[in-house]
Amino acid sequence: MVCATVSYITLFLFIRISGKRTLAKLNAFDFVVAVTLGSTLSSMILLKVTVSEGLTALIIIIALQYLLAYFAKKSKTMEKAINSTPTLLFYNGEFINSNMEKELITEEEIYAEIRQYRIERIADVRAVVMELNGEMTVVKKSDVLSARTSLDDIDTDKK
Repeated sequence: MVCATVSYITLFLFIRISGKRTLAKLNAFDFVVAVTLGSTLSSMILLKVTVSEGLTALIIIIALQYLLAYFAKKSKTMEKAINSTPTLLFYNGEFINSNMEKELITEEEIYAEIRQYRIERIADVRAVVMELNGEMTVVKKSDVLSARTSLDDIDTDKK
């Protein structure tokens, strides 16, 4: 009981100190960190490791996550090494089959995602993007043309 309480409070404090990014699932690495933190906390609560070993593991995990996020922000090379890039799956009425094959996504899955955004007409969809964290985003067409869009970081010419 004492070990579980100490473990939980310590993890809570570490997460508050390290910031929201620690629990964000922005990319695959962030997801792995969240799962690893949970696993470590579980091992501490179940007394599979000592509190000091668990605390050391938590400190190392959070420190590595922070350092990698910091270096990714400071260096484009590190960002590319750590993060994947968004993948365009559907654009202006066309499925991009080569990207769908690469990401193992079917047309039915794209249709389902469009429906989750409560869009009936495919003609209303500008793009469907597989994001860094593996989730799909549906981008509706806009009536107003703008110089900047949410698709600026995606090569919409390469199909």
